[in-house]
Amino acid sequence: MLTGVRILLVEDERRLAASLRAGLTAEGYAVDAAHNGRDGLWLASEHRYAAVILDVMLPGLNGYRVCQRLRAVGDATPILMLTAKDGEDDEIEALDTGADDFLTKPFSYPVLLSRLRALIRRGGSSRPSRLRVGAVRLDLGSRRCHRDDREVGLTGKEFALLAYLAERPGVVVSKAELLENLWDFAAPATANLVEVHVSALRRKLGADVIRTVRGAGYLAAGDA
Repeated sequence: MLTGVRILLVEDERRLAASLRAGLTAEGYAVDAAHNGRDGLWLASEHRYAAVILDVMLPGLNGYRVCQRLRAVGDATPILMLTAKDGEDDEIEALDTGADDFLTKPFSYPVLLSRLRALIRRGGSSRPSRLRVGAVRLDLGSRRCHRDDREVGLTGKEFALLAYLAERPGVVVSKAELLENLWDFAAPATANLVEVHVSALRRKLGADVIRTVRGAGYLAAGDA
């Protein structure tokens, strides 16, 4: 079953965590955050994520051990490990404990974002790279949207919402499901917020793109 693009960020440097969370949220990801290894391990064990961004130097339980324990129970969620350390031995340990990629602090945010997207693509190989909703085309790799021959600028959350519906052709998706999969668990999101984003998509792309099924939710339009 396909799920929303939800990321787990486990980082004890709170300013860095807040900055990364804000950037990823602007890209349309739902981001849950933990600031120590034990909380990160619990979240990763209790919820499904498209990927985990995992710092090495964590209080309680370091990133290597968190990664090792997840892999020991068969959790194959893609993991991008962050560390302030440098050197070949640290990279080897990260990969040997089960991380999929490794990034040394300080790092470039665009590089982190690019690697994260690559991990998500590899981790969800059955997910198509392009989606269609009526006359609208979505490119998941470049995160670009076109209606007919016109490119339409969408916010990260608008893109994520439309892609979520497009991945479920013929399926009515409730507001509660959209909130659960596309917004952070800790975010004060309400059904009204979903309505606001759907209205914005209709203004930008046309009223025919998303159908409302009264009392049930939303349905992506069929091919035009």
